[in-house]
Amino acid sequence: MRRIVTILILIITFGIIANGQDYKNGIGIRGGFYSGITFKHFLGKKPAFEGILDTRWGGFDLTGLYEIHDTAFDVDRLRWFYGFGAHIGSYNGDHADWGEPSTQYFVLGADGIIGIEYTFNEVPVSVGLDWKPMLNLTGYPGFWPDGGALSVRYVF
Repeated sequence: MRRIVTILILIITFGIIANGQDYKNGIGIRGGFYSGITFKHFLGKKPAFEGILDTRWGGFDLTGLYEIHDTAFDVDRLRWFYGFGAHIGSYNGDHADWGEPSTQYFVLGADGIIGIEYTFNEVPVSVGLDWKPMLNLTGYPGFWPDGGALSVRYVF
């Protein structure tokens, strides 16, 4: 009997912890200065991992971010978040005004992110607005502060 009670307490406790955020997974589109797809997975009540694949300058960026989420302005289902991560990508110099024609740039760098996100109660959708600056360390080194975007995700 003691085992059953212990197991039930553990299940209830983990159920409460898992429901700390408004969803567990979300996949959707990201539109801004460059567009792509986004997938977010909550690791617990506040920490999440976000993966972004976007297109830019005739190429792509693949970004992985670790984020911390918390309630914003005491509004239910409204969260602000911040985080950091890294990206790898490839740009085509023919499509960038800064690039050399016929040159492919393979980049690797660091990213930061800060934003706000609202998850609707009536439909399984979240909408987020963020700023994601990045620093290319290789390929075409430099700071790119133009990473703002609006994301719309189907959540499950």
